[in-house]
Amino acid sequence: MESVIRKIHDMLITGEITCVELTEKFLKEIENSNKELNAYITVTPETALAQAKAVDEKIERGEEIGLLEGVPMTLKDNISTKGIETTCASKILTGYKPIYDATVYELLQREGVVMLGKTNMDEFAMGSSCETSYYGGAKNPHSLDHVSGGSSGGVASAVGASLAVYGLGSDTGGSIRQPASFCGIVGLKPTYGAVSRYGLIAYASSFDQIGPITRSVEDASIVFDAIAKYDERDSTSQGSDLTLPTLNNDIKGKRIGIANQYLNGVREDVKKAVTDAAKAYEEMGTEIVYFDLPELDFALPCYYILAMAEASSNLGRYDGIRYGFKAEHYNGTHDMICKTRSEGFGKEVQRRILMGTYVLSAGYYDAYYKKAVNLRGAIVKAFDRAFEKVDAILAPTAPVTAFENGYLFSEETDQIEQYLSDICTVPVNTAGLPAVSIPCGEDEKGLPIGMQLIGKKFDEKTILNLAFKFEQATDHFKETKWGVKL
Repeated sequence: MESVIRKIHDMLITGEITCVELTEKFLKEIENSNKELNAYITVTPETALAQAKAVDEKIERGEEIGLLEGVPMTLKDNISTKGIETTCASKILTGYKPIYDATVYELLQREGVVMLGKTNMDEFAMGSSCETSYYGGAKNPHSLDHVSGGSSGGVASAVGASLAVYGLGSDTGGSIRQPASFCGIVGLKPTYGAVSRYGLIAYASSFDQIGPITRSVEDASIVFDAIAKYDERDSTSQGSDLTLPTLNNDIKGKRIGIANQYLNGVREDVKKAVTDAAKAYEEMGTEIVYFDLPELDFALPCYYILAMAEASSNLGRYDGIRYGFKAEHYNGTHDMICKTRSEGFGKEVQRRILMGTYVLSAGYYDAYYKKAVNLRGAIVKAFDRAFEKVDAILAPTAPVTAFENGYLFSEETDQIEQYLSDICTVPVNTAGLPAVSIPCGEDEKGLPIGMQLIGKKFDEKTILNLAFKFEQATDHFKETKWGVKL
C-alpha cells in the first residue's frame, strides 16, 4: 500500500490539483456518504476551506510545503478543538465548545493540515463497537451490517471509506487498533507518554494515548513523527524519536515473539492469518519465537478495575454546572446534578462509573483496586522480561472480525462478552507499550483481519519498520466502494 499522504503532496506541488479543490472533493464525499456511514458527528467546511486556501496561497508564492500540509484529516470527537463543538459522543457535552486546542491539533495546524471535522466514537471512549455513541454508531465501510469497532470507530470508518486521508484517535484499551483492524487499515497506539494528552478529554488518564489511524504504515509513521513531541503541559509527556528515517531498514535477524496466551480463545481464521503472517516474516529472514506469558491471563480484569476507577474520578466533573447539558427540572443542587448525570450519560458510561466507584469504595479498595495496581506492575515486568529475548511481539489485534450491528448489546449476548473482545489489546495499555495494527487477511465474509506488532517502550521505529516490511511484501489492503478516489 503506497503512502496516500505522499501521493497528495506530489499532486499539490505539481499543480495537478489545488488544495481547495481537493478539500471540496472530500467535503462532497462526506455529504454524500455520511448519512449511511455515520462516521462524522461534526463537519467543519469553513475551517477546512480556510486552511486549504492558506496552503494554496503558499504554493502560489513558490514556498515549499511539508508532507502533511494541505492533507485533509479528521479528529476523534474527544480531542479538544477551540470554538468547535467537542462532544465525546455524549448528550452531557452537547453544545460544549472548548476554549483551547489540544496539543496534537496545535502541532498539526503548524504543519498546515486541513481538518474536515470531528468523528464519531463510543461515548467517552467507553465501548468496543462505537454503538454507545449518543449519535448512533459508525458503520464499517466494508459492510454496513457490521460495526466499525470502538471506541475510535468514526475515525476508522472515515479513513477506511476515504472520507479523510488520516485521523487521530485515542487508545485506552485498544480503541485505535481494534477499529483499524475491523476496517482493514493501520492504527498506531504509541508508547504512553510519546504523544501529549493535553486537550484529550480523559477516560482513564494512566492508559489514554493519542495516535494515528491511516491507510498505510508510512502514513502512520509520518503522522506519528509530527505529533510525538515533548509537551510541558502534560506531566507524562516525553516525546519520541523519528520513525520515518528507519522505516525501510533491513529486518533480517530480528526476533519476533508470539506469546501462546495471545492465541488462546482466538477464532481459527484469525489465528491462521496471524500464523501465516509469522511464516511470511520467516521468509523475510526474521526468527519466530513462541513463548509463554502467563501474566496476560490477568491483564483484562486488571485493566477494567483500574480504568473504571479512573473513569469514575475523571467523569465527576460533569455536573451540569460548568458546561454542557443540564437537566431542566430539579429540586436543589444535589437533585440537579443527579438528574443531569442520569439523563446525560448513557447506560454503558453509567455502568463503568458505578463499577469504578465500587472498587474505590471503603472495604473494597484493598480487595480490588490495590491488588490491580500491584498486578499491573507484574504485567509490566513480564513484558520487560519478554523483550530481553525478542525485538517485538506478534499477536492478533482482536479475537474476531467486526461484529454485526447490535450484537454486543442484544439480549442474547452476555455483557462480559463486550469486555472480553478487548482481550488482545488491553495488555499493551496496561504496560504502556507501543503497538501497531495492520491488515493480515480477511474472513469468509470478506471482513478484514488485523494483527498487531508490540514493541518496547519508545521503540515505535522497530514495530513500524516490521509493519512496513510486511505491508510491502503482502497485499492485504482492500479498497471500498466509498470515498475520494485519487
